Amino acid sequence: MRAMTPYPFAAVVGLDDLRLALLLTAVSPAVGGVLVRGEKGTAKSTVVRALAALLPGVDVVAGCRFACDPAAPDAACPDGPHAAPVAATRPARLVELPVGATEDRVVGTLDIRRALADGVTAYEPGLLAAAHRGVLYVDEVNLLPDHLVDLLLDAAAMGRAHVERDGLSVQHAARFLLVGTMNPEEGEPRPQLVDRFGLVVTVRAPREPGARAEVVRRRLAYDADPAGFAARWAGADDALAVRIADARRRLPGVLLPDAQLDRIARICVEYGVDGMRADIVVARAAVALAAWHGHDTVTADDIRDAARLALPHRRRRDPLDPPGTDEQKLDDLLERDAADHPDEPPPGDSDGDEDPQPPPPGGGGPNPDDPGPDDGGPDGGPGGGPGGGAPAPTDGAATPDGDPAGDPGGDPGDADRPDPRPAPQPVGAPAAAGPAYRPRALRLAARGDGGHAGRRSPAYARRGRIVRSRAPRGDRLTGAVHLPATLRAAAQRGARRATVADLREAVHVGREANLVLFVVDASGSMAARRRMTVVKTAVLSLLRDAYQRRDRVGMITFRGRTAEAVLPPTSSHEVGVARLADLRTGGRTPLAAGLRTAAATLATERRRDPRRRALLVVVTDGRATSGPDPVTVAGALAGVAAVVVDCESGPVRLGLAGRLAAALSADCIPLEHLERAA
Repeated sequence: MRAMTPYPFAAVVGLDDLRLALLLTAVSPAVGGVLVRGEKGTAKSTVVRALAALLPGVDVVAGCRFACDPAAPDAACPDGPHAAPVAATRPARLVELPVGATEDRVVGTLDIRRALADGVTAYEPGLLAAAHRGVLYVDEVNLLPDHLVDLLLDAAAMGRAHVERDGLSVQHAARFLLVGTMNPEEGEPRPQLVDRFGLVVTVRAPREPGARAEVVRRRLAYDADPAGFAARWAGADDALAVRIADARRRLPGVLLPDAQLDRIARICVEYGVDGMRADIVVARAAVALAAWHGHDTVTADDIRDAARLALPHRRRRDPLDPPGTDEQKLDDLLERDAADHPDEPPPGDSDGDEDPQPPPPGGGGPNPDDPGPDDGGPDGGPGGGPGGGAPAPTDGAATPDGDPAGDPGGDPGDADRPDPRPAPQPVGAPAAAGPAYRPRALRLAARGDGGHAGRRSPAYARRGRIVRSRAPRGDRLTGAVHLPATLRAAAQRGARRATVADLREAVHVGREANLVLFVVDASGSMAARRRMTVVKTAVLSLLRDAYQRRDRVGMITFRGRTAEAVLPPTSSHEVGVARLADLRTGGRTPLAAGLRTAAATLATERRRDPRRRALLVVVTDGRATSGPDPVTVAGALAGVAAVVVDCESGPVRLGLAGRLAAALSADCIPLEHLERAA
């Protein structure tokens, strides 16, 4: 159980960019929140939780569930109007949103049972109301359903939450500091969602033994005596809290000169970001930086630091490019702009303070007068964690079909097609894939239970087309109220008013995400006639399709005598693209080994997540030149929805892939027919 005493913010080792980004959003929530990317054990959660203790206390209307400011109560507050409000002071809240939260839990909902039983409209506030004027922390934000992330970001941008459902229309203030953390190994969020965060910081574990030792030293000291450890750092934390309050008071008076605004515009244009959000975020962050450093006017250094935190994640030329791939380009651009457009001398009233935190008064290690490197955290990593550091059931058959109108995914009708005569590859070098195209839609025919929201296969879900109604399962509704069915149930028993016993909920049919497992033939026969370029292009196109449909992906390759899971099932499609690029060919064709490895992988995933249905995509020409006949092991994949992509080419074809497809009860698609007709 986590100790009640939070780890001190000032005791965190390193993570300078992360600390600065959090402090800037504490000074100016209008910056738009922070997304923290980092491997496991880098103290992401620790630093965020420590920030809440630095925020000034808030004055609220006593008894108001929506934390209205007594000096300016919200006119639309559901608990209002507040006439002659009584003020109370409380600390700023840190509200954590769990990954499994529902929309009702986030925005609040109508208490249906009370409405039916007592005839009153009772609104139960959600997490957005609880986080008003505090911090809303979302751990593993990349695992949240997209509609919840959109909802959070919209509320953060507008400062208000709107609830329109079940005949209820409520709005209330929802201004909070939004912080999300994520592990890139579990998949990147959609670029359009990452763009909605003002600042993005990448943290990594340090490689210096001294810094790592100091992290462990402070962690052990904290575990041994949390209250005593916090007391030793209380002075440094108090100084940061005072500095945040001073910067907030200074913020409205900071001047952003036209010359610096032109500099921001030039940087954003030359860096190639889309839209205007980048310019606005950089301007707001630069103003906050000036207030933090005690400047009255924004300087070029403020803009440089703001751009470094606000721009690298916004320039992704391809949705499967990882964020921050053009950081060097940004550094070069900033250097060139500084040389071409020198800044004015710094303001005379500047104190020149560039350190995001004052030196701590004492250390968490054995020698309080020598705290060691400026970084450490409660989980053993620099930054407060074990790492830290600088940024730097039976499935139905699968059916290939045409996409209905409005189905997700881009429309690359004008995209370049792969060259049918790829350039020769150097000996031993992996073949390069051509430009991806839009493949035919591959789906599971049977309906799933909607365990994972997505865009591939039909499933019963919380959203989508209403197909029927049903009585609630248990004490709580799991879906929206089906009002006609509720009234019909009351009428059937002769009642003039519906009661709780008459309540019916709607059953929706939408789409779900699946696990798409690729089994790719990497034998020497695939290199013949340079087919591997065409095959890689097809798999790349299917990977992009899986990304757009929110699937998990995995990849197994087979060649020589064995098969290898080069990509265990993951949500990180970017890793799949990298593994595909490195794929080499050669050797015999152990097709049976590939199928056995696929069966073992799917069995493991089924135990881990029984609700996620799998789609097996076998990419092969069907020739098996090593091991047993693959048809004899097809039984291990019984019940798994599958598609066989037939890579056989040439005037004489043996049809072995079709024979394998029949054994797997799968559809067989010739490679040249995989691309959807424009």
